[in-house]
Amino acid sequence: MVELTRMDVLAALAEPNRLAIVDALALDDLSPKELTSRTGQQPSLLAHHLAWLEKADVVRRRRSDGDARRSYFTLAWDNPIVAATAAQALAPTGARVVFVCSANSARSQFAASLFASRTDVPVASAGTVPAARVHPLAAAALANEGLSPLSARPQSASEVLREGDIVIAVCDQAFEELGRDLIDLHWSIPDPAPGSPADFTKALETINPRVARLADALSIG
Repeated sequence: MVELTRMDVLAALAEPNRLAIVDALALDDLSPKELTSRTGQQPSLLAHHLAWLEKADVVRRRRSDGDARRSYFTLAWDNPIVAATAAQALAPTGARVVFVCSANSARSQFAASLFASRTDVPVASAGTVPAARVHPLAAAALANEGLSPLSARPQSASEVLREGDIVIAVCDQAFEELGRDLIDLHWSIPDPAPGSPADFTKALETINPRVARLADALSIG
């Protein structure tokens, strides 16, 4: 595999249409159709620029964990050049942030705890099909960061969500079930539940910079 250099990344970013794609993904993971709408680029042009950005590992395409016919693009948040380049997007408005995933046993618990550690904005988490308990490996991953779940047990989205919430789906299943009419932002985060402790740590690390970006955007707004 050819090692990418800083120049490869900067070359991929040095084009207005590609920067528009990066900015569109600053808070929200998007499907190709959504990117076409957000950037105003025709599908053929968009595909061309996405190929550039994928080759430079600026954006990554993920096959949906729910409907495998769908795919979503996300920024390479672990690359500091990419994270620094994305413009600060305007955050949705609302009185409370609610993170939602399918089981509310790991990813949404991670996001809520990380968010609460950064801001005083009210926050909650929920699941479309809540599990019986917070996953022990999720609790352990949070404990390693000096954090803990905000709720003692997973909660149902149907009971938690209320009008005026900023709703963020941190998994594909929840996003596809609830849809854009209810979901303000979508983060396509793989489910760590079938894996090892390292998978939970990776999920937490993947969510962390996205929570930081959201908290900053809300403070500006």
